[in-house]
Amino acid sequence: MSFLKQIMYLEKELKAAINAAKKASKVILDYYHHGFRVETKADDSPVTSADKASDKLIREMLSKEFKDYAFLTEESYSKNDLDRFNHDYVWIVDPLDGTKDFVCHDDSFTINIALSYKHEAVLGVVLIPVRNEIYFATKGSGAFVERNGEIKKIHVSEKTSDLICFTSAFHFTDEEKAMIKKHEDKIKHVKKQGSSVKACLIAEGKGEISYRLNDGTKEWDTAAFQIIVEEAGGFVLKPNGERILYNREDVYNRDGYVIMNKKENFLL
Repeated sequence: MSFLKQIMYLEKELKAAINAAKKASKVILDYYHHGFRVETKADDSPVTSADKASDKLIREMLSKEFKDYAFLTEESYSKNDLDRFNHDYVWIVDPLDGTKDFVCHDDSFTINIALSYKHEAVLGVVLIPVRNEIYFATKGSGAFVERNGEIKKIHVSEKTSDLICFTSAFHFTDEEKAMIKKHEDKIKHVKKQGSSVKACLIAEGKGEISYRLNDGTKEWDTAAFQIIVEEAGGFVLKPNGERILYNREDVYNRDGYVIMNKKENFLL
């Protein structure tokens, strides 16, 4: 990927994250097509053997190259692990985002790898295994998608009316439905989409807004796509208008968030 040579900031980290995501994708797809084991975690969310294998591979690959960087990953997270607060750089990883989508075989799941620096997401990679598409960005360098071996720069749409709103197939709440109804003069189309794919489509200009108005997500769900959306010209904001910061003591996104293409579409 010669294009990566044009990206000076975090070039090595970006290349390593993309390589790790690609290798993890092969592992995940092998489970996807040949069978996997499903367990239930303490919070009643599902976890599969694919989640665990992907997590192990990504951590092993990145830790070999970046020995001084800490990790915050969904499958290895422990609230008692305080060492990450001693590091400026922290890899934030969801090795299989959209596990319910994975289990239901709807193809709408991703691998999310982000890097935070002093609590800010500065690198993001979102790989969609079934489509073999990779969205990526680093701070100040723009956002891109690799599709069919070609890389192109992406940007959010300019629309402020006739908006497309993406919702989750499994986590669509009454509050989110009410919010869409409240703004039906601007939101004209509602489409279901799983995992971080929603945010990537907004970053690419294929939709304008998405709501998550509860505490059902954590840092590893949002870090990678946040920097991609931001570098594409969009916004990922908490309902109070603040940006989400990372490597926090409380990993939950307690207030939820809104993804939008333009500030004018911060509809609450």
